[in-house]
Amino acid sequence: MNTDERILLCKPRMCGREIDFIREALAGDWAVPLGPDCDAFEHELEVFVNSREQAAADWSDDSDSSDNSDDSDNSDNSDDSDKSEGAEGSEGSESSSMQPFGRRVASLISGTAAVHLALIACGVGPGDEVIVQSFTFCASSHPVSYLGATPVFVDSEPLTWNMDPGLLEEAINDRIARTGRKPKAIIPVALYGMPYRIDRIMEVADRHGIPVIEDAAEGFGSRFRGQALGTFGRFGVLSFNGNKMITTSGGGALICPDDATRRRIMWYATQARESYPYYQHEAVGYNYRMSNICACIGRGQMTVLDDHIAHHRHIQALYRELLADIDGITLHEAPGPDYDSNYWLCTVTLDPGLRIRGEERTYREVITGAVGGAAGVTHAAQSAHTDLEPNRNVEALRLHLNDAGIESRPLWKPMHRQPVYRHAPAYVNGVSESLFRTGLCLPAGPHVTDAHVSRIVAQIRSAII
Repeated sequence: MNTDERILLCKPRMCGREIDFIREALAGDWAVPLGPDCDAFEHELEVFVNSREQAAADWSDDSDSSDNSDDSDNSDNSDDSDKSEGAEGSEGSESSSMQPFGRRVASLISGTAAVHLALIACGVGPGDEVIVQSFTFCASSHPVSYLGATPVFVDSEPLTWNMDPGLLEEAINDRIARTGRKPKAIIPVALYGMPYRIDRIMEVADRHGIPVIEDAAEGFGSRFRGQALGTFGRFGVLSFNGNKMITTSGGGALICPDDATRRRIMWYATQARESYPYYQHEAVGYNYRMSNICACIGRGQMTVLDDHIAHHRHIQALYRELLADIDGITLHEAPGPDYDSNYWLCTVTLDPGLRIRGEERTYREVITGAVGGAAGVTHAAQSAHTDLEPNRNVEALRLHLNDAGIESRPLWKPMHRQPVYRHAPAYVNGVSESLFRTGLCLPAGPHVTDAHVSRIVAQIRSAII
């Protein structure tokens, strides 16, 4: 089947303004790294992430949110009124959620580069430890290894699927007891766009004086209590990969606390050049600058960002309506009004007892390439099985949808179960492993129509025995 006929998870849609910006850049000979469109794109991002300041300012320690249900299922039962305790005078206090304004943005070559540079800015080096959410893509953790540091993985809580604040506290205390040193940074991840429990995470981080690097690569446009993800911690990571909320074809950005920090980040991203009439380097830098042409695409995409976010939320609402009467299929939803998700991807879990047609043919053949999307180079697998894989009914439904021309994909395999991290410390509760076994991502991108959602749900119904 032709790729254009398939319903893809999240294929980008161009609005037309991208080519206008590109033409103007080419006419001005700005087909270079950095340039005026990078400057303009960064400004537009800053306007977006720094908006709704009053909503954030209104968030006080005694905020009486109507979302109380999430406390009962989380191991971190500390009182919200204590969220600022111990933050005063700590080295992480400048990352407090009460100081989100005036954020500056550095445009970079990828979200992975943004994580890498944020870690450098936090002083991470060989022998250090960094706490990373286990339920994530490898771009959240690989940069820790680039620096010779060790990722310490923390499992998820069941409502948002993101970092469990109780396990975070346990991990910090245990690492201090074992190593005599506290971790150098904490990286929570907005999985599939769902906001993490950043109020509780910041309370723990500030109390211990540990900077937070928010991985909001999937959460651009998501907010917690009205405040943009990526503006609570010391740094915020964004991604503009081809499948994200907006794209620059490939690219990312780092939200920085102030202009001085942004300038330092861009110095590292420009090979750490010194101000001499010749090339002088007194530190190791990186070629992480965004190209001006990529920024042109981003500027065009910014004109439709709000439309894209509204579309993803509309698709989520359609799935909610059409899946409501299907037993054994549960749509993942925001746990309360504080969690304003962009629903980058719509995700479901399958009851282990649900029977799907074709389960007997799952995991029979070794896959010879990556599944779905614009896949890159992969190693040939030696076995059809690994030590942790989606349940047979999940894989059967993926295959059933694939045969119908619909792309779906398992949830991220937890990092603490990845062979490359088999020796890394991990603090687990079974949540991410259970979700990986039972979960599936469904199409939600700008090209997905109401008719597509109806077709997808009809195929799901037809697959159930």
